[in-house]
Amino acid sequence: MQTIHIAHSPDSDDAFMFYALAKDKLETGGLEFKHVLSDIETLNIKAEKKVYEVSAISMHNYPYVSKDYILLPTGCSMGDRYGPMVVSRRVMDKSDLASETIAVPGEKTTALLALRLFNPQIRYEIVPFDQIIPGILEGRYKAGLIIHEGQLTYAESGLHKVIDMGEWWYEQTGLPLPLGGNVIRRDLGRDLMQRVSELIRQSIQYSLDHREEAVEYALQFARDMDPVKADKFVGMYVNHWTLDYGEIGKKAVETLLKEGHEKGIIDVPVRVEFLE
Repeated sequence: MQTIHIAHSPDSDDAFMFYALAKDKLETGGLEFKHVLSDIETLNIKAEKKVYEVSAISMHNYPYVSKDYILLPTGCSMGDRYGPMVVSRRVMDKSDLASETIAVPGEKTTALLALRLFNPQIRYEIVPFDQIIPGILEGRYKAGLIIHEGQLTYAESGLHKVIDMGEWWYEQTGLPLPLGGNVIRRDLGRDLMQRVSELIRQSIQYSLDHREEAVEYALQFARDMDPVKADKFVGMYVNHWTLDYGEIGKKAVETLLKEGHEKGIIDVPVRVEFLE
């Protein structure tokens, strides 16, 4: 039996996506899947070292790993007029951000790429994603760039939205914001890559078809969200885009990375390639 490691974030949308594989709901044809859970910035770093056969990564990081990995056609997290957002304790205008140091969740996160496209001169400090909201509440940071479930819970902490990067990106381009994707290591060979890709597609489809049980499983990764909010969050990032980027989704990836390269944020050549 061949083992395939799938590395992904410990959050509810990724857990929902991989529910069927994690709980042996599918016939895998002799493949054993082991799930490795880690924060997205760590996954970005590990991908640059070719550690896992399959990994979720920030789309920002794809140009840096594309020599060794190819994008799978399924598994993307697409913010369709919503996405990571900058929040603050006091009401701020987005123009105020130029004078502040923003807490951000990682150097290669797409959230930071979008923020730097909005303002290339923005000052920021890397902070673990789950420490950003506490850091703002404790007064260590005036504002922070939040990802994951914080996008739905920040107001409960008394924080205010300054800018939603998904909204901003749509206003600029008319496209959704491709936050993350699944990549697979090229050295597995095309046949095995396609087998794994199809099983991941089946896993996503299984969860969409058995939503209630998959959401119940995902709740353990929902970081104190109630079932209603967890279901909403899952729906935001596991949907038709996740099953298939489509032409619009692919264009969104290419546009985002091209703009990042043209503005000097991505300092390696950009070549976007999907497993067909």
